Amino acid sequence: MESNDGDDGGAVVKRESEVEYESVGAAEGMRKGVLLSDADGAPHFAIRRFSLDPGASVPKHTNEVEHEQYVLDGEYTVGVGGEEYEVSAGDSLLIPAGVVHWYRNESDEPGAFLCAVPNGDDSIELVEE
Repeated sequence: MESNDGDDGGAVVKRESEVEYESVGAAEGMRKGVLLSDADGAPHFAIRRFSLDPGASVPKHTNEVEHEQYVLDGEYTVGVGGEEYEVSAGDSLLIPAGVVHWYRNESDEPGAFLCAVPNGDDSIELVEE
Protein backbone atom coordinates (compact mmCIF):
# COMPACT_ATOMS: atom_id res chain seq x y z
CA MET A 1 0.00 0.00 0.00
CA GLU A 2 1.31 3.38 -0.95
CA SER A 3 0.64 6.48 1.12
CA ASN A 4 2.25 9.84 1.21
CA ASP A 5 2.34 12.52 3.86
CA GLY A 6 3.13 15.18 1.26
CA ASP A 7 0.72 17.35 -0.72
CA ASP A 8 -1.80 14.58 -1.39
CA GLY A 9 -3.72 15.04 1.88
CA GLY A 10 -3.15 11.47 3.05
CA ALA A 11 -4.16 9.66 -0.14
CA VAL A 12 -3.72 5.89 -0.26
CA VAL A 13 -3.25 3.60 -3.26
CA LYS A 14 -3.82 -0.07 -2.48
CA ARG A 15 -2.84 -2.45 -5.26
CA GLU A 16 -4.99 -5.40 -6.32
CA SER A 17 -2.17 -7.76 -5.29
CA GLU A 18 -2.49 -6.46 -1.71
CA VAL A 19 -6.16 -7.42 -1.34
CA GLU A 20 -6.75 -10.72 0.42
CA TYR A 21 -9.97 -12.59 -0.34
CA GLU A 22 -11.65 -14.90 2.14
CA SER A 23 -14.77 -17.03 2.20
CA VAL A 24 -17.82 -15.50 3.84
CA GLY A 25 -18.74 -17.82 6.71
CA ALA A 26 -22.54 -17.78 6.32
CA ALA A 27 -22.44 -18.18 2.54
CA GLU A 28 -20.80 -21.03 0.68
CA GLY A 29 -19.60 -19.82 -2.69
CA MET A 30 -19.16 -16.18 -1.69
CA ARG A 31 -15.79 -14.50 -1.18
CA LYS A 32 -14.96 -11.03 0.14
CA GLY A 33 -11.95 -8.77 -0.30
CA VAL A 34 -11.64 -5.50 1.61
CA LEU A 35 -10.40 -2.93 -0.90
CA LEU A 36 -10.20 0.01 1.53
CA SER A 37 -11.27 0.52 5.14
CA ASP A 38 -10.32 2.34 8.32
CA ALA A 39 -7.36 -0.07 8.57
CA ASP A 40 -6.02 1.58 5.40
CA GLY A 41 -6.68 5.11 6.66
CA ALA A 42 -10.14 5.60 5.09
CA PRO A 43 -11.91 7.77 7.69
CA HIS A 44 -15.58 7.11 6.94
CA PHE A 45 -16.30 4.22 4.59
CA ALA A 46 -15.11 0.75 3.64
CA ILE A 47 -15.25 -0.59 0.11
CA ARG A 48 -15.36 -4.35 -0.32
CA ARG A 49 -15.51 -6.59 -3.40
CA PHE A 50 -17.65 -9.72 -3.27
CA SER A 51 -17.80 -12.62 -5.71
CA LEU A 52 -20.70 -15.05 -5.92
CA ASP A 53 -20.01 -18.40 -7.60
CA PRO A 54 -22.53 -19.97 -10.00
CA GLY A 55 -25.14 -21.83 -7.94
CA ALA A 56 -24.18 -20.03 -4.71
CA SER A 57 -26.66 -18.44 -2.34
CA VAL A 58 -26.46 -16.28 0.74
CA PRO A 59 -29.13 -16.84 3.41
CA LYS A 60 -31.48 -14.12 4.64
CA HIS A 61 -29.65 -11.79 7.02
CA THR A 62 -29.48 -8.25 8.33
CA ASN A 63 -26.64 -5.85 9.03
CA GLU A 64 -26.39 -2.91 11.42
CA VAL A 65 -25.31 -0.55 8.63
CA GLU A 66 -26.57 0.47 5.21
CA HIS A 67 -25.02 -1.04 2.07
CA GLU A 68 -24.52 0.68 -1.26
CA GLN A 69 -23.69 -1.85 -3.96
CA TYR A 70 -22.59 -1.72 -7.58
CA VAL A 71 -22.81 -4.87 -9.73
CA LEU A 72 -19.54 -5.50 -11.58
CA ASP A 73 -20.17 -8.83 -13.32
CA GLY A 74 -22.80 -11.47 -13.93
CA GLU A 75 -26.52 -11.68 -13.31
CA TYR A 76 -28.00 -12.80 -10.00
CA THR A 77 -30.96 -12.30 -7.68
CA VAL A 78 -30.93 -9.97 -4.69
CA GLY A 79 -33.77 -10.12 -2.20
CA VAL A 80 -34.41 -6.97 -0.18
CA GLY A 81 -37.26 -6.88 2.32
CA GLY A 82 -40.09 -8.79 0.64
CA GLU A 83 -38.99 -8.16 -2.97
CA GLU A 84 -36.56 -9.95 -5.28
CA TYR A 85 -34.61 -8.12 -7.98
CA GLU A 86 -32.70 -9.54 -10.93
CA VAL A 87 -29.49 -7.48 -11.18
CA SER A 88 -26.68 -7.36 -13.72
CA ALA A 89 -23.47 -5.45 -14.42
CA GLY A 90 -23.97 -1.70 -14.08
CA ASP A 91 -26.89 -1.87 -11.62
CA SER A 92 -26.72 -0.12 -8.24
CA LEU A 93 -28.55 -1.00 -5.02
CA LEU A 94 -29.23 0.60 -1.66
CA ILE A 95 -29.90 -1.84 1.16
CA PRO A 96 -30.98 0.16 4.23
CA ALA A 97 -29.59 -0.70 7.66
CA GLY A 98 -31.47 -3.51 9.39
CA VAL A 99 -33.41 -4.64 6.29
CA VAL A 100 -33.44 -8.39 5.57
CA HIS A 101 -31.60 -9.26 2.35
CA TRP A 102 -30.20 -12.31 0.54
CA TYR A 103 -28.47 -13.34 -2.71
CA ARG A 104 -28.87 -16.21 -5.17
CA ASN A 105 -26.84 -16.87 -8.31
CA GLU A 106 -28.75 -19.33 -10.49
CA SER A 107 -26.68 -18.56 -13.59
CA ASP A 108 -23.68 -20.41 -15.00
CA GLU A 109 -21.47 -17.33 -14.61
CA PRO A 110 -19.96 -15.83 -11.45
CA GLY A 111 -21.34 -12.57 -10.13
CA ALA A 112 -19.35 -9.79 -8.50
CA PHE A 113 -20.18 -6.51 -6.81
CA LEU A 114 -18.66 -3.64 -4.89
CA CYS A 115 -20.16 -2.83 -1.52
CA ALA A 116 -19.61 0.43 0.37
CA VAL A 117 -20.48 0.60 4.07
CA PRO A 118 -19.75 3.04 6.88
CA ASN A 119 -16.72 2.06 8.96
CA GLY A 120 -17.51 0.24 12.18
CA ASP A 121 -19.36 -2.91 13.15
CA ASP A 122 -20.90 -4.66 10.15
CA SER A 123 -21.81 -7.91 11.86
CA ILE A 124 -24.27 -10.21 10.10
CA GLU A 125 -27.33 -11.57 11.86
CA LEU A 126 -28.94 -14.54 10.12
CA VAL A 127 -32.73 -14.52 9.91
CA GLU A 128 -34.66 -17.70 10.71
CA GLU A 129 -37.10 -18.72 7.99
